[in-house]
Order: sequence, then C-alpha cells, then structure tokens
Amino acid sequence: MTKAANLFRSIFGAEADGVWAAPGRVNLIGEHTDYNDGLVLPFALAQRTEVAIRLRTDGVIRMSSALAPNNVVGIPVKELAPGWPAGWGAYVAGVPWALEGDVGFDAAIDSSVPVGAGLSSSAALICAVGLGINDLLSLGYSRRELARRTRRTENEYVGAPTGGMDQIAALLCIEGHALLYDVREDTTEQVPFDPSDAGLKVLVVDTQVRHGHVDGEYAKRRADCEQAAEQLGVPTLRDVAYSDLDAALNHLDNERLVKRVRHVVTENQRVRDTAAALASDDWVGVGELLTAAHASIRDDFEASCTELDVAVAMLMESGALGARMTGGGFGGAAIALVPHAEADEAAHTVRAVFADNGFVPPTIFSVVPSAGATRIK
Repeated sequence: MTKAANLFRSIFGAEADGVWAAPGRVNLIGEHTDYNDGLVLPFALAQRTEVAIRLRTDGVIRMSSALAPNNVVGIPVKELAPGWPAGWGAYVAGVPWALEGDVGFDAAIDSSVPVGAGLSSSAALICAVGLGINDLLSLGYSRRELARRTRRTENEYVGAPTGGMDQIAALLCIEGHALLYDVREDTTEQVPFDPSDAGLKVLVVDTQVRHGHVDGEYAKRRADCEQAAEQLGVPTLRDVAYSDLDAALNHLDNERLVKRVRHVVTENQRVRDTAAALASDDWVGVGELLTAAHASIRDDFEASCTELDVAVAMLMESGALGARMTGGGFGGAAIALVPHAEADEAAHTVRAVFADNGFVPPTIFSVVPSAGATRIK
C-alpha cells in the first residue's frame, strides 16, 4: 500500500480508485530557454509526488495533502476558475479545467519532491493528477498532449509563466537518460546519462532559499526576453543563431537586454554541446559546460542568489567537475557532478561554509536519472 493510498483511506474513509506518481526533475542544463522556444536537457528524479484519486458523482473536488491532512479543501467543479482556490489547491483544481474533464473527485497527496527548490514539485503534482484523471475518465490524451494541457494548468490557471519543460520531463523521461527537448519543434531525444558508470554522483544542494514562479523576478526575466525579441524583429530568442549573436547584441538599446539575449543564445548552444559531450562520454566537458552555464545565469540573466553562488563555488573547490544552479533561480538548488570518492567531503564543506556565513542549513542529497510518471496502484 502506498503512502498516498493510506493517506486517502485515513482522510476519506474509503479506498482510492488508483494511485499515480510523477517525478520531480533536475534540469541538467538549459535554463530559461524553454519559454524562448529553445533547448533543454532535464532528467527525472526518483523523488516523486503520489496522488490517490477516487471519482465522485456530485461534482465536487475534495483534496488534502500529507503536509496538512486535517485540512480538506472542497470546490464545486462548476465554480472552477483561474486563480481559485489560492495556494497549492489551484495546482490540483486546474487539472480537470485544462483537461476539459468535468468531474468531481477526492484526492490525497504525498510527496518527496522538495517544494520551492527548483526541482519542479508543482509539475510533479499537476502531472500526477493529470495522468490519473486521463486514465479514470479514459480521455485518451497522449503523454505529449497531456504535457501541453497540464502546462495550461500552471500557466493559465495558477498564473505561473513557466515554459513547457517541466511537464514534458515528468511525463516522458526514462530511467538512465536525460531528455533533450526542442521546445519549438516539440521533439524529444533520449540521451544516455549514467554518471555512476563514470564514477560520478549528481549532488543536489537545496539552499532552502525559497522562490515561487509567480514571484515578480521570474516574470520580469520573461518580459525582458520578449522585449529583446521584439527589438530584434524575431518571434523568440530561439531565432537568434549562435553565429549571429554579436550582430544581434549590437541592435539592442540597453545593457540589460544585451545580457538576457547573450544568456539565452549561449545557453541553447551549451545544451547542444552537453548532449554531444554525453554522447562521447566527455564528462570533463560536461562539467565545464555546467560551470559556464552558472556564470551565465549569474552574470547575464541575474537569476542566482548569494547562497547558490557560494554552494557552486564550494562544490568546485571540493573537486566537482562542474556545478551550477538549476531551476528558475532566485533561490532553490544547485547541482554538481562530483566523483564518488569526494562527494561526502564536498557536502561537508558546503554545510560548513553555509554555517560560517549564517545561512540556513542546506539539504544535500544525490539523485539518479529515473523514470517518468506512472500508475502505481
């Protein structure tokens, strides 16, 4: 019996119709490129969100979470509207709205994906609910279409201006691989990614600095990219070729937009180069690209924070092949490729330096490329 199934029984006094799980994700490289129609390279985590669901016939959605099992939120399906309810409930209620599945249900949620750490806990929840509703109502959506519709939940119902990477990763990733996703072309390629074979671990340092995608800074960066694309006369920054970058930068009228464009265009190239380095088992090259990506998002996109910069610096001093922040930024997590033999010492060093600086103690753990969303009961 899964945790979500047990939670469902304790809250609602009945058995769920089924349990679905969707993973968090680490974006290996390709930050703030997805909403610019660019390239990303995420992989799914073993950490995942479980949702136990039972359909109802009275047109009401009731939901509860392991974080607050005595707090049951109830919403009539006919009253669903973007922005209501506030908080985490919108991520659940917005799914039947986006799937056009006019149905009531009970849902109990349990998750091991850290919230606000840049590991896509929101998409894990949305995709687990979406997969469940798709199955129970026999809606017949493909996983790719389900990703598109669950993205609508986050963009239009919740109001978070994210790209489409998170839902695609949650639904399409497979074990032992990263997923090369071309947002504009809507194509995916499974890229073998097994650091353990090379004697490496992927360490995640959750700085405990929390962000939200509906916060203003994320939206400002997206607006900067749209403004820059308009000045350059292109639909999105994906249309600026790496070879044409210098010429494009000369057409922009302020330094802030120069920085934003330089990050997005060079980051797309780093995604291509990372996929090629993985194909040739060039782990040193992968590490160098990760570190260059952090410098770009720190200096040009200005989406890092002190704790992330300190974590990356300490990881590199401790022998990491490469390290960078991952996720939307302004807090959240850093990742690093670290030799097995040096991983424990690297984690100890980061914790010690955080303590010396008076930062909140970080949570540090290793992750492995894992499978995407699935029905588990």
